[in-house]
Amino acid sequence: MMEKPLLTESMEDYLEAILELERRHKVARAKDIAERLNVKRGTVTGALKSLADKGLINYAPYSYVTLTAEGSAIAREISRRHQVIRNFLTEVLKIPTETAETTACRMEHVVEGMVLKRLVCFIDFIHQCPRAGNDMLQSFISYCDSGHLNWSACETCIDDCKKRFKDQSH
Repeated sequence: MMEKPLLTESMEDYLEAILELERRHKVARAKDIAERLNVKRGTVTGALKSLADKGLINYAPYSYVTLTAEGSAIAREISRRHQVIRNFLTEVLKIPTETAETTACRMEHVVEGMVLKRLVCFIDFIHQCPRAGNDMLQSFISYCDSGHLNWSACETCIDDCKKRFKDQSH
């Protein structure tokens, strides 16, 4: 089995940018990568050479850039991590989209696989458990805003949950 190449956060960002450009345009150009990552074109050239040396992209100067099969697999995993984290931040924690996006971009590089798996599991749980769902998320946001639980709302929520559970079990 071949060893995974060691990649810096920056290299992972390049792979993710190339993947996104490939999805839109079938290929990426150095100019578009520089624009997407907000870096100078000369910086992109050095990074592309390094990624090509690792066998992760197909690259020749003044040509289009495409991901190799290995580069594509790595880029899709990076993109998936980014998406899971961003969705958790926006949908569960109700973090504003722009903040969630920049935070997810930083976190995607360091999150352990087991942690990511648990985030996905937690999101699934919230959507499937009769005690969870939007009521729980709204209560969580109210708790964040006020710093304390609204016990009368908790009692109502518990009663509603019991009713839903009873209705589902018949």
